[in-house]
Amino acid sequence: MSTEFLGWLRELITPVDHVSLMWLIAGAVFAGIIRGFSGFGTAMIYLPFAASQISPIWALTSMVIMDLIGPMTLLPKTLKDTYKPDLAMLGVGALIACPFGVWLLVLLEPEFFRYLVSILTLILLVLLIGNLRYKGKLSNVAIVGTGGLGGFLSGIAGLPGPPVIMLYLASSLPPLVIRANLFVYLIMADVLLLVIFGSRGFLDAGAIGIGLIVAVPYLIALWVGTMIFNPNKEKQYRMVAYLVIAFSALRGLPIW
Repeated sequence: MSTEFLGWLRELITPVDHVSLMWLIAGAVFAGIIRGFSGFGTAMIYLPFAASQISPIWALTSMVIMDLIGPMTLLPKTLKDTYKPDLAMLGVGALIACPFGVWLLVLLEPEFFRYLVSILTLILLVLLIGNLRYKGKLSNVAIVGTGGLGGFLSGIAGLPGPPVIMLYLASSLPPLVIRANLFVYLIMADVLLLVIFGSRGFLDAGAIGIGLIVAVPYLIALWVGTMIFNPNKEKQYRMVAYLVIAFSALRGLPIW
């Protein structure tokens, strides 16, 4: 690796000190391992770490960059398994609501954002543990509304997934299709957030650089988590995931 590249990289992330970068990398590693063996939790684990070290916009930008690199390579294959009418309606909802989430995000003080991300993470964790699910008919309005709620949460706190997960717990679609729809929806939400940030001049090279840096340990941890996954121990893995998410949320509160 050339000294010129190292110098450019060091200059790029100048606003972030070494201690903060280590916390960001720790959040990425925890997120990657948990995502690898449980299939969820990236934002719920990484964002509380990131929100305690960098600004809200930088936290969301770095998380989206980090989380897009790996999944984008699987997009063509996964797209074939989706139920596209549902996916289109989820996307419409996100497209409508995400800008409102970003608008509110800009108004938030960084400390309040830390509280918001951690508290939302804890609430969503309780809902996941309680196996809360949508019990009504999966009408077009419900699907668009859920995509909108996910889009709004993506814009304000980087958490688009839980509403859609809870919706699909009531779906009669095959598990393979549900997994594909969730996978592609999360990519859509990430790309949409980047487009909105870019259109409003919020994308910063430093935040993108952090995203690229933490993507390396994240992808390694993701691979490790995938390798240690054992289908016969799914309940134990979920319990570990819940504990790590809870730790991350509590670690992100501005009380430490």
